[in-house]
Amino acid sequence: MKIKSIIFLLAFMGFSFINAKGQINSSPDTPLRVIAIFAHPDDAESKMGGTAVLMARAGHQVKFISITNGDAGHHEIGGGPLGVRRRAEAQESAKRLGIAEYEVWDYHDGELLPELHIRKNVIRAIRKWNADVVIGLRPNDYHPDHRSAAQLVIDASYMVIVPNVAADTPPVKNNPVFLYMQDRFTKPNPLSHDIVVGIDEVIETKALGLDAHVSQMYEWGAYTGGRLGQIPEDTEGRLEMMRKRNRKLSDEQRAGLLKWYGKDKASQFKYAESFEIAEYGKQPSENEIRMIFPMLKK
Repeated sequence: MKIKSIIFLLAFMGFSFINAKGQINSSPDTPLRVIAIFAHPDDAESKMGGTAVLMARAGHQVKFISITNGDAGHHEIGGGPLGVRRRAEAQESAKRLGIAEYEVWDYHDGELLPELHIRKNVIRAIRKWNADVVIGLRPNDYHPDHRSAAQLVIDASYMVIVPNVAADTPPVKNNPVFLYMQDRFTKPNPLSHDIVVGIDEVIETKALGLDAHVSQMYEWGAYTGGRLGQIPEDTEGRLEMMRKRNRKLSDEQRAGLLKWYGKDKASQFKYAESFEIAEYGKQPSENEIRMIFPMLKK
C-alpha cells in the first residue's frame, strides 16, 4: 500500500508540474486567448482598458467578465433597471475597445462573496475560453466585491486543471498565466510592477471605453466624489476627464517602462498600465511575456 501511495503521489505531482509549467499557445496562426475577470462593469476598462485594446489589435482574443451586474452602483436608480443599463454600457464599451466578448453575470452588486458555486462558474468560464492568460484583481482593495472577485480567481487558479472539480467542463491542458491588474493600495503589500505597458497610442480608445459607462463615470462617480453639477456636458470635456483617470506615472512604472521598452521609447510615454505576475498558475518566461504583450517589442 505504501508503494502504491508513493507512486500515486509522484504521478499527481508530475501532473501538477507539467500543467503549471506547460507552454502557452505559441502558434503564430492561433491567437492567444485572454480573459479578465473582475467585480463590476467598468473595473477592467479603468485598470487595463488600454492594454486590452492593444492585445485585441495584436490579434489576441480578449474577453471581459464582470461577476456582478452592478445593480447597486448609483444614487438614484438601482436593482433591475440599473443592472440592465450597466449591461448595455458594457456592451457599448466592448464595441469601442474592440474586444471579442464582454459578459456580465447576474450576481448582485455589493453582495459578492467568494462562494463555492461562484468559484465553479469562474473555473468553467476560464476553461470554456481555453484561456492562456487570466487577469484578475488583487485581494487587498477598498471594495468588498473587488476582494471577493480577486479571491474567486485566485481560488480557481489551480482548480482549472483538476478534472474532478466542475467536472461538467473539461479542464484546460495547461495552467494559464495569472496576472493582477494595477491598483494603488499598499497594505499589506503594494503592487509589484512586473509588466508595464505604455498605452499612449490607444489612450483615446480607452477614454471612449470608459465614456460608455455613463452611469458610473459621470453620475455615480460624481455623486461619491462630491462633484455633482461639475461634470462637463460636452463630449471633449468628458473624454478629457477620462484621460485624466490615468494617474501620473509612478517611479515604479517609469522603471518598468525602461525595462520593457528601453530608454529612448520609455521616456516618450505619458500613460501606462501595470500588471503583477501572480504566484499561482504558470510562471512565464520573458519571451512568453512578450508573446502575451506583443507591444513590448525588444
